[in-house]
Amino acid sequence: MYNLLKGKKGIIFGALNNRSIAWKVAERANDEGAKFVLTNTPVSIRLGEVDELAKNCNTIVIPADATSVKDIENLFQQSMEILGGKVDFVLHSIGMSPNVRKKLPYDNLDYEYYHKTMDISAFSFHKVLQVAKKMDAINEWGSVVALSYIAAQRTLFEYNDMADAKAALESIARSFGYIYGREKKVRVNTISQSPTLTTAGSGVKGIDGLMDFTERMSPLGNGSADECADFCITLFSDLTKKVTMQNLFHDGGFSSMGMSQQAMLQYNKSFDECDCDLVEKYKLKG
Repeated sequence: MYNLLKGKKGIIFGALNNRSIAWKVAERANDEGAKFVLTNTPVSIRLGEVDELAKNCNTIVIPADATSVKDIENLFQQSMEILGGKVDFVLHSIGMSPNVRKKLPYDNLDYEYYHKTMDISAFSFHKVLQVAKKMDAINEWGSVVALSYIAAQRTLFEYNDMADAKAALESIARSFGYIYGREKKVRVNTISQSPTLTTAGSGVKGIDGLMDFTERMSPLGNGSADECADFCITLFSDLTKKVTMQNLFHDGGFSSMGMSQQAMLQYNKSFDECDCDLVEKYKLKG
């Protein structure tokens, strides 16, 4: 431990259970000397295990719906009272798509669900930033980080309307990052994480195959939830004071790859197997 966050205060959105990246970030922030509050929706708190995390980190959980401006205002007000002043970091680890959960394809979306996807997964980030700025709730040189995914730039099979939400999320970080940085010296960034088997991630169809593919494609392999938490801590620390408005890939190099040796070998192998099947087929016919 390096005491990278000693004396810093924060708010962490989205911890549900020990598979959550937000959970790992909270544990690392606690290790590095930070004080913070945890928050999630009332139903997530009831169904999850965040109270256990709060106990382990000697903190509390403040229920808040991140799509509600009133809830966010109350969250920041209570957090500043509990922590004894403005915060230094905020983690936005929130994402959910009813269309994905209902297995509706992208060319047949339910638009009410679509709006919920965007509101929960992207617009909530704008609401958090807007409330924080209006309340002057983040100290100068503070840091706000949201978790994103490469589907914001590339089409991935059945990631669906969450791809649109992640694209909006990254745009919000750039647009708000300029204003917040110029006026308050607050940094705003997104981390584009490898596919990770969180509770939310496990709901994406074919996640196991996707994780195997990206593991084989990435020269360093997939970034784990624990490793993503380490990266978040560096962005909350004073070591990255001039990093803002960036979408930072934490994916073992996957985002820069076109074809890996392993993928090419597997690709060629699949054709060899197909050719063998054809040979056997024609042998049987002969």
